[in-house]
Amino acid sequence: MDKILKELEKIADNSKITLTSGESIPSRETVKQIIKNLHEIMFPVYFNRGIPRDRKALLLETAKMLCSQIDTAFKFSAQEIEEDRDICGEFIGRIPYIYSMLLKDIEALYNGDPAAKSREEVIISYPGFYAISIYRMAHELYELNVPLIPRIMTEYAHQKTGVDINAGAKIGEYFFIDHATGIVIGETTTIGNNVKLYQGVTLGAKSFETDESGNPVKGIKRHPDIGNNVVIYANATILGGDTQIGDNCVIGGNVWLTSSVEANQTVLFNGLEAVYKKNK
Repeated sequence: MDKILKELEKIADNSKITLTSGESIPSRETVKQIIKNLHEIMFPVYFNRGIPRDRKALLLETAKMLCSQIDTAFKFSAQEIEEDRDICGEFIGRIPYIYSMLLKDIEALYNGDPAAKSREEVIISYPGFYAISIYRMAHELYELNVPLIPRIMTEYAHQKTGVDINAGAKIGEYFFIDHATGIVIGETTTIGNNVKLYQGVTLGAKSFETDESGNPVKGIKRHPDIGNNVVIYANATILGGDTQIGDNCVIGGNVWLTSSVEANQTVLFNGLEAVYKKNK
C-alpha cells in the first residue's frame, strides 16, 4: 500500500494538480443541499419532500451554508473577496429576482408544450425546468465572480437532466427547453427572450484560439448569440463566437451552422446542406 501511495505522490509532483491542498475544497454534497433548500424556499409546496419547514429559518440556514462554501471556494482558488463586500448577502438579495425569472420560464414551458397539463406539472416533473432553475441560481453566483460553486451547481443539473448549461451563459426571459436531454450551452453564449430549444441542441465553440505554447486562450467570446423569439429544433448545432442568429428565426433539426443568420429566416437541412427561407 505504501508503494502505491508513493507512486501517486510521485505522479502528482510531475502534474499541475496536487493530491493535497492547504485549504479544504467546497463540498459537492453541501452545494447540492443549498440547491434543494433554494428550491424549497421558492417553491415550498413542490420541493419540501413532505416535511414543511419554516421558510425564514430555512433561508437563514441556507445563507449560513452558502457563506461557508463561498468562503471556502475563494480560499481554495487563492482569490480574495473585495474588502467589505458581502457576496453571500448579495446573492440572497437576488433570490426574488431568480424566482421572478423562473415563473416566466414556467409560463414558457406551459404555453410552449401542448402536453403540459398544468404549470404545477412543469415544476414537479420537467427536467428542462429543473436544469433552468439551477442555471438561474448558478448564473447569479457566476456574475458575483464566485469560483467553483457555479460549475458544481450546473454540473449537478447536467448529471440529473442531461442538460449542460454553463453558468456564464446569459439567457433572457421565458426560456423554453423541451425534452431536455443532450442540450449544451457554452459559457459565452447569449440568448434573448422567448427562445425555444429542443433536445440535442448545441450552442458551442467553433475552434479555440491558442497562445504561443499551444494552450487554449481563455476569457474570449467563443459561443454564438441567439436573438429573441428564436426556435431551434432537435440536434441543431450552432458554433462560433461571431455567429449571430437574428430575431424570429427558426433553425430546423440537424442543421449545422458556423455563420450568422439574418432575422426572420428559416434554416432547414435538405440532406446535403442548409437551405435558407425568408419567413412570411
